[in-house]
Amino acid sequence: MTSNSFALRDARLVLRDRVIEHGWIVVEGGRIAEIGDGDGPRGATSIDGDTVIPGLVELHTDHLETHIEPRPKVRWDALPAVLAYDVQIAGAGIMTVFDCLRVGTDGDNPNPDLKPLFAVADALRRGGDMGILRAEHHAHLRCEVCSPNVLNSAQAMIDRFPIGILSIMDHTPGQRQFRDKTKLEYYYRGKLGMGEEELRKFFAERINLHERYAVPHRQALIALTRSNGITLASHDDTTVAHVEESLAAGARIAEFPTTIEAAHASHAAGVSVMMGAPNIMLGGSHSGNVAAEELARAGVLDILSSDYVPTSLLQAALSLPQRVPDMTLADAIATVTAKPAQAVGLTDRGSLTEGLRADVLRLSLVEDIAVVREVYREGRRVI
Repeated sequence: MTSNSFALRDARLVLRDRVIEHGWIVVEGGRIAEIGDGDGPRGATSIDGDTVIPGLVELHTDHLETHIEPRPKVRWDALPAVLAYDVQIAGAGIMTVFDCLRVGTDGDNPNPDLKPLFAVADALRRGGDMGILRAEHHAHLRCEVCSPNVLNSAQAMIDRFPIGILSIMDHTPGQRQFRDKTKLEYYYRGKLGMGEEELRKFFAERINLHERYAVPHRQALIALTRSNGITLASHDDTTVAHVEESLAAGARIAEFPTTIEAAHASHAAGVSVMMGAPNIMLGGSHSGNVAAEELARAGVLDILSSDYVPTSLLQAALSLPQRVPDMTLADAIATVTAKPAQAVGLTDRGSLTEGLRADVLRLSLVEDIAVVREVYREGRRVI
């Protein structure tokens, strides 16, 4: 066997539609060659009952930001930061990741200079080209629709780098995620230390920007996705009207709908509903919106995202069958493997299926905590 070929036996295999409690898997040339039930082929390595699942597929994580700027006003060199981030992503079992890169100045992102963002995107590309990254990285461009410079910034990024997903965000007070303005007041008091008068002026400015830019910028960003073949994601849809707007725009992913009504409408229309894995682990939304577990119980949760905690992705998926009695382990694992891959058209991965890429994760459970033992990307061990 070559370095991208191996065989495992005495394995618990989580397939797309069922679980094989005592099985085996053979990988040849980076692809899954055979899967079976029973003792397995001679020469296969015993993993003593550990669980084998596909490598995780992550569509939305902004965790890279904490590596680029580990402290306020402290900016780390891009390539070493990307390498550190990549190790953490792979160590969480994620083999395909869409890294969030944010454009459009706002209260959280006040610097209009694109050079630092270009440096991060270039480091991700160079790391991939050099073969020094463990996971496969793609770009997810997050666009703050009410920002005056969002269109120029988005176009500049698209001109320079391949973009896989573009999400349209609107964090205006009184809108979507922050329909309840008190939640946004709490957020900015804690994050930016704003006082009452600063908040009042800031909110007034944001509302004015929304009135000026929300509609034309949204239309222009949608046009960019269509002309460049980029998957469009809505963000924080709250009402059925929001969902209808997203459907008309051609959105394929509904990121973090804030109400069960919006989630039902998106799911019924065939749009993949994505919620945060931290929402599952914390028992609800930190912004006071609908709980991901409630959507899972209603049968309208399609995809989980680690959002800001990479290790939450695997832990949340494994906990779903205990939290949601109607959900099987196979269906739960699909929310972090097959379904996100399908949502972005990656048909070569996401399940333990003969012929697909051997992105494979071996794990065990210790006191109900998932422990990642081995991670393979296209048959080569990276962790």
